[in-house]
Amino acid sequence: MRVLVACEESGTVRDAFLDAGHDAISCDLQPARSRPERHMQGDVMPALDWGWDLVIAHPPCTRLTNSGVRWLAERDLWNDMEAGAAFFNAFKGCAPRVCIENPIMHKYARDLCGQWTQTVQPWQFGDEAFKRTALWLEGLPPLVPTNVLTPPKAGTDEHKRWSKVHRCPPGADRAKIRSTFFPGIARAMAYQWGQL
Repeated sequence: MRVLVACEESGTVRDAFLDAGHDAISCDLQPARSRPERHMQGDVMPALDWGWDLVIAHPPCTRLTNSGVRWLAERDLWNDMEAGAAFFNAFKGCAPRVCIENPIMHKYARDLCGQWTQTVQPWQFGDEAFKRTALWLEGLPPLVPTNVLTPPKAGTDEHKRWSKVHRCPPGADRAKIRSTFFPGIARAMAYQWGQL
């Protein structure tokens, strides 16, 4: 299967598909953290027409996510939100099978991007973490959890450790940490969707 993983510099999803025997390439404005020979650095839009079997996209969520909704009016970021939604929507229909991944969107973004197909948590796929992630799926079945862990009780140190993405303090790496995609979900994508 020819797979494009858009807006990914970490290589997490790309590498899961490569490890499963597929021809996978990532593309991002940033350089790849690993396997640079399997990465295109630059604008992903021209590559969408290259006849992929599957496109998995992680478009920027900065103006679309629920956690940032308060800034839209306060900082007059409505045009930025509309541009983010247009970029998100550009991935729809670009291949026979498409997955667009984003955090839970606020209502204004949902009006422009539509409702997600399913949400997943890393702990449903063996990763000790909380990060509810929405998937918009075209030509793909919903992911089936593969290794469901029991989440720790709220207020415990273990719960705080699992919440590290949400509890990330301000700093130079905050955006990278907050955009973490987990290997358990990536492996499930590769093995479940790679069989189609």
